Amino acid sequence: MRLRTPAPGRRWPTWLPAPAWLLLLACLPWWLDLPLLLACVLALLWRTGSLQAQARLLRLGLRWGLPGLLLALLRAFGADALAWLLTLLAALAGFSLLVLLENWLDRGRPREPSPAAAGEWPELAMAPIGPAAAIIELQPPQWRALAESLADPLGGELRWRDATLQLADGSRLDGVEPRCDFAVDGRWLALPLAGQHGLLLLDRGRGRRHRLRGWQLAGWYEGQPWLSRDEERMPLAIAHVLGRDEDD
Repeated sequence: MRLRTPAPGRRWPTWLPAPAWLLLLACLPWWLDLPLLLACVLALLWRTGSLQAQARLLRLGLRWGLPGLLLALLRAFGADALAWLLTLLAALAGFSLLVLLENWLDRGRPREPSPAAAGEWPELAMAPIGPAAAIIELQPPQWRALAESLADPLGGELRWRDATLQLADGSRLDGVEPRCDFAVDGRWLALPLAGQHGLLLLDRGRGRRHRLRGWQLAGWYEGQPWLSRDEERMPLAIAHVLGRDEDD
């Protein structure tokens, strides 16, 4: 058999004295409640003495004691229609005086700054969201004619013979116009498609070819080609056109 040690005594809830005070005043005659509440008011108005340390408790006593006084008045007057009217009038006057008293007691205390002081809502609404925008300036294409031969930035020459482009590695390209443009580092080679609106892009860093019909070279930015459908539409990076990330 296991023996259990008795549980330690539970503490009373901290909120319990306030409703107990209200019920006590509601059960007492109103002519006893009124002097008790007036004593709390005088203790708050008395600026010197040991009672100032209990100012918070005195305020709670007034806040919870006033409803108890009103219930005692209602019980004393018989709880008829006239008693309810007089009690409501007393409640209006009593709570108004209580608010005035607390405002007068707090007149010298510094007020806490409002949370809106850190930034008014119009400023917060107009504040930019997300990363700062970057200004992209495209370098316009510089088309080079392929008469017979053209130096390749990666080494060797490009040769144009019999409507065919021969690259420095020996491979041949057909169906392109005799002009081209390179990226700054020479990785990308752009050639317009012959007889149609389109572009042939060679990603020589990865050994890939892209025939893009309906696109034209709008310019270069950070070594990447930017393409557009026409002059009225916004250019797009090659990664957006191909639908995947083409960066290393």
